Amino acid sequence: MTAAGGESGGGRLKGESDGERLKVLVAEKIGDSGVELLRRHFDVELGTDWSAQELAERIGAYHGILIRSATAMNAELIGRAGRLRVIGRAGVGVDNVDVEAATRRGIVVANAPQSNVVTAAEHTMALLLALARNIPQAHMSLTSGRWERSKLSGVELYEKTLGILGFGRIGQLVAHRARGFGMRVLAFDPFVSAERYRELGVEKAASSEELYAHADFITVHLPKTPDTEGLLDARAFAQMREGVRILNVARGGLIDDAALKHALDSGKVAGAALDVFPTEPITDYPLFSGYPNVVVTPHLGASTAEATDRAGYQSAEQVVAALSEGVVSTAVNIPSIEPEDMEVLGPFLPLATQLGRLAMALAEGSSVERIEAAFLGRIADFDTRLLTLAVIQGALQGRTEQEVNLVNAPSMAEERGIVVEEKVVSEAQDFHELIRVTVTAGSLRVAVAGTGIGPGRVPHLVEVQGRRLTVELERFVTVFRYADLPGMIGRVGTIFGTHGINISSAAVGHAPDSATAGEGAGASAGAAADLASAPDTREGEGGQRLAAMVVTTDALVPREVVEEIVASDGFFGGWAVALR
Repeated sequence: MTAAGGESGGGRLKGESDGERLKVLVAEKIGDSGVELLRRHFDVELGTDWSAQELAERIGAYHGILIRSATAMNAELIGRAGRLRVIGRAGVGVDNVDVEAATRRGIVVANAPQSNVVTAAEHTMALLLALARNIPQAHMSLTSGRWERSKLSGVELYEKTLGILGFGRIGQLVAHRARGFGMRVLAFDPFVSAERYRELGVEKAASSEELYAHADFITVHLPKTPDTEGLLDARAFAQMREGVRILNVARGGLIDDAALKHALDSGKVAGAALDVFPTEPITDYPLFSGYPNVVVTPHLGASTAEATDRAGYQSAEQVVAALSEGVVSTAVNIPSIEPEDMEVLGPFLPLATQLGRLAMALAEGSSVERIEAAFLGRIADFDTRLLTLAVIQGALQGRTEQEVNLVNAPSMAEERGIVVEEKVVSEAQDFHELIRVTVTAGSLRVAVAGTGIGPGRVPHLVEVQGRRLTVELERFVTVFRYADLPGMIGRVGTIFGTHGINISSAAVGHAPDSATAGEGAGASAGAAADLASAPDTREGEGGQRLAAMVVTTDALVPREVVEEIVASDGFFGGWAVALR
């Protein structure tokens, strides 16, 4: 990413006087290496002891600021920072930064998301060993004057199966280290390619249920989203092996506390190691006392001197890049593009993100190998790389332990072994502009297409697996595959009504046309065929043709309701998706 308004060399922004060096404020303590890097390029002031009032009074003098978690960069403070061009966050999260306000002011916000991945993986291994060998309990016993060698006997890691839920960067580092102990590693993450599993010597579980059935130890490395909150619940524990051991060094809330307590009480779970909790700080967690088989640490996953220094240095690198027209690889807000391009492409960013999210949801359950983003019509005449980034962002959002943004999306896809391909055709039949997203997951190929309608280019879905339809892409969308028979829409409406679900709109796409929506009227036959989606021509029982139904609602349709509909005659698949 190139920071807007920067000029390489000399440490000056465009518009600044030739004799003025750029000024950067380090508002919180970071490692010396980060401060030294900044001083090689800019005038640096340390404001680690400033009050909030002093910061508000003086921030207007600085072109860049570097913070950690204590400084609240809210809209009011950003509004006082007339010269500010970059906010560097020495850490992973940016909860203390009003990113929207910064974006409106053209300020780059960058963090250091890779600063703690090694530290988090090592802490996972530390807890894994402590859990297996009862190390904390043995220490407490011996220092209390007891020699309980036989009571504290543990289990070996060698040839045990480690199940990893979430196979992103941290999960992969844990897998590498676990294999060094001679463990069999089984991972489940449908958004990582099968080739990546093979490269790391890790077995791919077809489902979380398969992982539960075989794992001796289970560690979670997932983001906390509505889909993953309480993921390890009573149902999950019931599917696990007797005597399984559980670890969570990712996010509090991924494990249902009451279900874990019950599983420990019953002996189903032989032990647990927890570094994160639903609310923090916390000292009265139910498992803190009376559970000698539970190992706990106060959110130390990222707490090493090296990680702290790395975070400071990496965020300083991003500040230097932003103020020198370099590539800000960890920016969390939109990259800068030319105003004339943004005028055309800007309205299509939400559509690209939503299509990526929808296509990935429809492909869920298999290892994703490829994401294709095709741009047809007038938008093909512009630099569509930004739209491709939005497609990847939508596809991976909420499915990785690190938040995906428009800048880190390609690297996030690459580390998962997902190939991203962009295609353009200058004309699109029936539409001035069309975006088609195709996700390939094993033998499954899922395609959706959309366009912007009206002066505001409101996102609309116009194709699902070759079925033509038109429906506005609202926040909550449910898609069904079903036999093309009368009465199916009424059945969905009845069941939704029974559960108090209000339908905003609905559209149906019947058997695919011979020419799909994306075939360019003026394009070559080869290009048109290449860009046309692969129609879903599969048939249901009895040879019925399959149709697609898209329903939008004012709330996300619960999984149980979708499953109830799919379990009825004539339905073959259902997916409820939150698009934003």
